[in-house]
Amino acid sequence: MKGIILEARDTEGIIFDLGALSERLNQLTDRRDNRGKVYPLGSLLSMILLARLAGADKPQGIFEWIRYRRADFVPMFQLKRGNTPCVNTIYTILGDELLQEELEMTLRQYLHEQYGGQSSVLVAIDGKTMRGTIPKGMTQGVHLLTAYLAEEGVVLKQVEVLPDKNEISAAPALLAGLYLKGKVVIADALQTQRPFCMDVLRQGGQYVLWAKENQPALLADIQQFFEPPPYVPGWHQEDWPQTTASVCTKSHGRLEKRTLSLIADLESFISWPGIQQIFKLERLSQEMNTGRESRQTVYGLTSCPPALADANQLLDWTQRYWAIENGLHYRRDVTLREDATRTTRTGVAKALAILNNFLISLMHKLGFNNLASARRFFDARIAQQLFSDFY
Repeated sequence: MKGIILEARDTEGIIFDLGALSERLNQLTDRRDNRGKVYPLGSLLSMILLARLAGADKPQGIFEWIRYRRADFVPMFQLKRGNTPCVNTIYTILGDELLQEELEMTLRQYLHEQYGGQSSVLVAIDGKTMRGTIPKGMTQGVHLLTAYLAEEGVVLKQVEVLPDKNEISAAPALLAGLYLKGKVVIADALQTQRPFCMDVLRQGGQYVLWAKENQPALLADIQQFFEPPPYVPGWHQEDWPQTTASVCTKSHGRLEKRTLSLIADLESFISWPGIQQIFKLERLSQEMNTGRESRQTVYGLTSCPPALADANQLLDWTQRYWAIENGLHYRRDVTLREDATRTTRTGVAKALAILNNFLISLMHKLGFNNLASARRFFDARIAQQLFSDFY
């Protein structure tokens, strides 16, 4: 197969070679009956991936994008019957849930081997419901819990949260198999659970978590360290030694000042697995047009010792955590139209999420910050190469 090569933006020598990836995809386990194998698995997945790169979002759109390029793809992929896959074939391939775990691992390994990385420290964990999978009259759809390298834009793993379960019960399956040595795992307050912390520590990682109302005793224990000691006549207690860090930002018409106060708990006054430090994060936000101010104070805990994470580092990590919302979930929802892709087929939804994760990671590796612009660029480059090679 003669590959399609897409160049990185502003970085000479970095490319995406579809031919190299297609060879990897052909090594995946093909569980289809031999009598039904009209198209090689790697060729099918490569065509689907090209369609997604070029802007086709839904299975019907993917089918039409491929069909309109039949004259190009038949010789390129050596399709013996002179045709391209029908929409039902695309649904069948995407819906193969046994294939998906292998596909996800192959795509992640390809990114690592081709572009390096996956060595950054911060691993953000968060869940997302694919709203397009919620049946009419129901409230529950496909819900996925994801581990994401926030600084690199790479999804390490995602697992489905079963309909009768929650993200807490899905976390052990997500953490299993992740290499966490030297990593710092940050998640929302729902994961502030003793078993979660113990799993992270057992796998050689550290955690940064929030203490909120779902752990009232823990929250009260942390809060008391940041409050003035009670006044008792004839007795004085010094405030706990703490360090602070602040940062001011301006975005979306708001000025925001974030201040993090940090106290070391090296004597384990708080009973919690692995706890080393506690912190208070204060946010002061002011709308530039109206001058209206809002304040928020939240508390957290971490197993990172002071030598690994000071107040400035924790302030940075707590801000970077939101990359999973802005850099991953928002792009999947809005740019890749994940929530607009209505399907009741769980397997298809999960496969599209895997492909979406790969596209976002690939764009990041190729130096594109605007995903929508990148897809328009790739659509044009794909068309140029097909035209020059086959006409």
